[in-house]
Amino acid sequence: MGGYAGTGKTTLIGILRQRLHKENKNLHVAFCAYTGKAARVLRNKLIEAKALFPTDFVGTIHSLIYSPIEDEKSKEIIGWQKKEEIEADLIIVDEASMVDLFIWQDLLSYGIPIIAVGDHGQLPPIRENFNLMATPDLKLEEIHRQAKENPIIGLSIMARENGQIPVGLFGKNIKKMSYIEPESQEKVEELLKNYNENTLILCGYNKTRIKINDFIRNSLGFEDKEPRLGDRVICLRNNRIKGIFNGMLGTIFGIRSKDDEFYSAQIVMDGEEDIYKGLIFKSQFGAPEPINFTKERFRLRDHDIFDFGYALTVHKAQGSQAKRVVLFEERFSKMDDEQWRRWLYTGVTRAEEELFIVG
Repeated sequence: MGGYAGTGKTTLIGILRQRLHKENKNLHVAFCAYTGKAARVLRNKLIEAKALFPTDFVGTIHSLIYSPIEDEKSKEIIGWQKKEEIEADLIIVDEASMVDLFIWQDLLSYGIPIIAVGDHGQLPPIRENFNLMATPDLKLEEIHRQAKENPIIGLSIMARENGQIPVGLFGKNIKKMSYIEPESQEKVEELLKNYNENTLILCGYNKTRIKINDFIRNSLGFEDKEPRLGDRVICLRNNRIKGIFNGMLGTIFGIRSKDDEFYSAQIVMDGEEDIYKGLIFKSQFGAPEPINFTKERFRLRDHDIFDFGYALTVHKAQGSQAKRVVLFEERFSKMDDEQWRRWLYTGVTRAEEELFIVG
């Protein structure tokens, strides 16, 4: 089921669950999402709708279908393996546009009915041939009256239908600015300096992302290019054994140099219970593109890829949302109008309460 922002996807899931409960009070429904943060949001919405029952599971896809492998001596988690079976009569996957082919095949392997729910107006997954939301069986495309009153939803409609949002004020802390105006430049600088974990800063170009990351780190007192305690980071490659996925954000909890190529790091991933521990590649930090790890000497090493995560490209932010979003409009020359509308729509719909667009 695909649905644009404001069409009532979560409301419909809640109503469905209530009706299923009336028919069978012993039904086990597993609600899951790609990240811990998305799973928490889903849980809160289900509780609010009185649509969560004692027999239900709510959590990440990872915690639903994989179990931890512990080191017998240290009792630390050293990997994950797919569970032989799970206790569920129905699986409902939220934010399904984030699900890749491998996880989808693992979900299907249990032979349990699945409802995948996502937003078919968003960008397709970057560098993926598989897109679960490409042709949904059901589409919700009519925006509800209450949602239309939300200025962020209003801007998302402009983005999706026209690919253009005019400069102006649309609500409290919801505005589009023209960067050529001196006062806009001052406001942008203020927003960047006031960065916190409830902020997403989005752009199109990697060179812009690197500049913003450098600016924020400098304002926080990090003067060199090396990651430090407290630095915000983003995972750039899936590692199912470690339970980390492309696009997940976190904060460095511990870090030291292992050798010339790697740091040994502990990272608290947003919304996740387990702390990531492992080797992360030094050269990725501040690099203009994700490092190519197809070379044999890298493939055989136990490593992961992270970069600074203060500013993200819109493609990398698809599974994330934040109370405040600062969106720099940057269109690639190769983008056609349809791709641009999806890009802008995806960026706008990352915002929960505050949205500042820099045009």
